[in-house]
Amino acid sequence: MTVAVDTRDAATVMLVRDVPARAGGGLEVFMLRRNLQSDFVGGAYVFPGGAVDPHDRHANLEPVCSGRSDANASHQLGIDEGGLAFWVAAIRECFEEAGVLLAYDVHRNIVRFNDDPERKVRFGMHRQAVDAGERRLVDVCEEEGLSLAVDTIYYFSHWITPEGAPRRYDTRFFVARAPDGQVPLHDNREVIANLWVRPSDALARYRAGDYELIYPTMRSLMALAQFDSADDVLLHAAAIGDVPTIEPRIVADEGGGFRIVLPDDPEYQHVRPAVLPEGVPMNKLNMPGRGARQPGGEGGADA
Repeated sequence: MTVAVDTRDAATVMLVRDVPARAGGGLEVFMLRRNLQSDFVGGAYVFPGGAVDPHDRHANLEPVCSGRSDANASHQLGIDEGGLAFWVAAIRECFEEAGVLLAYDVHRNIVRFNDDPERKVRFGMHRQAVDAGERRLVDVCEEEGLSLAVDTIYYFSHWITPEGAPRRYDTRFFVARAPDGQVPLHDNREVIANLWVRPSDALARYRAGDYELIYPTMRSLMALAQFDSADDVLLHAAAIGDVPTIEPRIVADEGGGFRIVLPDDPEYQHVRPAVLPEGVPMNKLNMPGRGARQPGGEGGADA
């Protein structure tokens, strides 16, 4: 029997960039490793993101958001109102966790930090204040004369954490080009490492057992691996009309572990959802393309 756990709205942004031709070309995505002590997918490699906070649901977001209205954002997400808050949350989380701010200056250029040491220090302080909940990102933008570049961020996919998980999120995935003039850096609190990686390489490291991933991250990497450049990804994302909602199910497998079943799997409608035991986070589930991992054993809950 599953235990009812309320879902929280969340937003995640995949920052992409082109690999220089001299380095072989192709596409890279920015990833962070969650703190090993985190009680939610500790140690997993993820994209910047998190819950939509009350501060993101400012009563009047449109004056500080460039190129996208709440009506437009809500329509894309399939909700009545408040859709713009998901874009704001994605930008805020990216700023807090990675130090990257997707915002325009008064000349409609994406803000840069690497050409002005004073600005870099000032925005480092803004980042700390926003992360600590002492300031809202919209207030920082008003003070600095910035507008959030929501028109450069595209809705990509929609995942809901399965029933049976100790925490459940209703997460909207977005994709955006990494800005020039900013160098991502993890916060060393919620996340403890960062890297740029080709999606295919990240998947190979996952299959080799070097990376922990949760299923939506793995599937997102699989989707990104189909593209050769940032332009290709963004053009594809901009053209997406209908984004399906994907809510996997957790089931017990024959080996005593747990695995993911997707809505398009034949058994989805007939399986009995399982409750994850305490100490088995979502990044410890058995998933396709990797050997089974048992709770408590090698690669288990204590790894």
